[in-house]
Amino acid sequence: MKESRKAVTEEQPILRMEGVSYSYMGRYPALAGVDLSVARGERLVILGANGCGKSTLLKIADGLIRPDAGLVEACGENAVAAVDDVAVAHRLHRRVGLVFQDADVQLFSPTVWDDVAFGPLQMGWDDGEVCRRVEGALDLMGIESLARRAPYELSEGEKKRASIATVLSLDPDMLLLDEPTANLDPRSKGVLVELIARLADEGKTVVTTTQELEIAPEVGRRALVFGYSERRQVAEGPVLEILDDTDLLVRANLIHPKLLWRR
Repeated sequence: MKESRKAVTEEQPILRMEGVSYSYMGRYPALAGVDLSVARGERLVILGANGCGKSTLLKIADGLIRPDAGLVEACGENAVAAVDDVAVAHRLHRRVGLVFQDADVQLFSPTVWDDVAFGPLQMGWDDGEVCRRVEGALDLMGIESLARRAPYELSEGEKKRASIATVLSLDPDMLLLDEPTANLDPRSKGVLVELIARLADEGKTVVTTTQELEIAPEVGRRALVFGYSERRQVAEGPVLEILDDTDLLVRANLIHPKLLWRR
């Protein structure tokens, strides 16, 4: 099925934020003057301790939260306008896929098939197109055998893969993954990281938030480090250079000086 998309040239960033700030209930700062530019096809990892604003950043990029201040453009759409404008939100969510940290938020239908089909059905596509999209997303995540299972019957690793399939069924230009490997055992984490890397290798723009430093080189090429007190990035650069900066990681509460992480 063909559909028109607002053009985003190779030179334009696929995600742009300028001066973005947000406070919960107007009292609890989550982001403070964030400037961010993500190139089309980039593999970006955002590192930061709990509470530094990573999840809030992704929700704003997906048009789910209106920032208190700042400009947000994603895939050529005004993500701030998408909070209230249904037409803008429809276009934005077609092109930007957000996978929440908690898979139980993403999976709410009777079966995995129904969850993966939910997005395509909202697009108004015919049954054949919906089936093609669902089957393709399930195959990409290697979970075809889970299609008729209920979400509560899945392991945490299976839930994570099903959650990603729910956004892949729309073939978005950009994936926003919030702590995708949280609460996974080492084997499940390894499988998921390989799948994320494969999506990036196939040309998807992938933005991943995490505090698990061991996965950063696999899911990102460029890294941003968010500070807890600053509520914005305090450093950026190639992933391996960032991970070699022990003092930076200690200041950002990503490692403890007595429990130094080693690559």
